[in-house]
Amino acid sequence: MRPTASAWRPRWPGSASFASAGGEAEVLPYFFGHRDGQRVEIRGADARHLARSLRARPGELISVVQPEGALLTVRLAAVDANLVVGLVEEERPHRPEPEKEIGLAVAMLPAPALDLVLSRGTEAGAAGFSLVAAERSVGRGARPERWASICREAAMLSGRLRVPEVVGPVPFSEAWAAAVEPVLLDRSGPALGPLAGPATLFIGPEGGWAPGELELAAGRLASLGPRNLRADTAALVGLTQALSGQ
Repeated sequence: MRPTASAWRPRWPGSASFASAGGEAEVLPYFFGHRDGQRVEIRGADARHLARSLRARPGELISVVQPEGALLTVRLAAVDANLVVGLVEEERPHRPEPEKEIGLAVAMLPAPALDLVLSRGTEAGAAGFSLVAAERSVGRGARPERWASICREAAMLSGRLRVPEVVGPVPFSEAWAAAVEPVLLDRSGPALGPLAGPATLFIGPEGGWAPGELELAAGRLASLGPRNLRADTAALVGLTQALSGQ
C-alpha cells in the first residue's frame, strides 16, 4: 500500500526490533507493505533490502507501517528479492505524524547539506519540501530520484505513515507566491515561535537572502536568534520550533 498524501502541498507545478531465530534483536527500519487480510506483501527495493542486505529469513518478525495509522508485527513466511510475504501477528495504533503540517522551503544547498536537511527533516516531521533557486544558492541541478529515495529511507527509519514529497527547484518569487502561510527565517525578524500550521518555513542559502527576497517577504520574517547558523542547522532548529507546543 502506498503512503497517503499530505494535505500540505505547494500550489505550484523509530526503529523496529527485528527478532531473529536465536532471540537476538537487531535495530531495523519500519517497512511499508500492502496488506490483504492477514497477508502482507513487500515488493521492489524494500524486498531486495530485506532479502539481500538484511538477510531476513522466514520465521523472523518485522514491523510494517500502514498509512491509516496502524503498526503491524509481521512474521515472515517467504523471503525473495522480488517479493517478501508475511502474516500479521499483532496490530496496534500508530500515530507518529505531527498534528501541525509544517513544510520546509529550502534554498538550494551543496549536496551534502541538502541531503541532510531532507533526511533529518523527514525524521523530525516535515510535511514536505520545496526546493528554491534563491539568488545566492550554491547547489545546482535537480536530482529528484535521489531526493525521493533519501526521504523514503528516513520515513521508514522513523516510522512515519507517509513519505514527504520533494518538489522544485523553482525561483524564489514563484515559491513564495505559492507557499502556504510562508515564514522566512532571517535574523532581522522577531523570534520564531510555534506555528499554527499549515505553514511553510523558508530556509535561506549559506550566503543569506538577497535584498530583493527580503523585500518580497517583508512582514513575514522570523528569527532563530542572534547566532549565525548553517542552513542545515537552521532548517532543523526552525522546524522543531515551529512544531513545538503540540
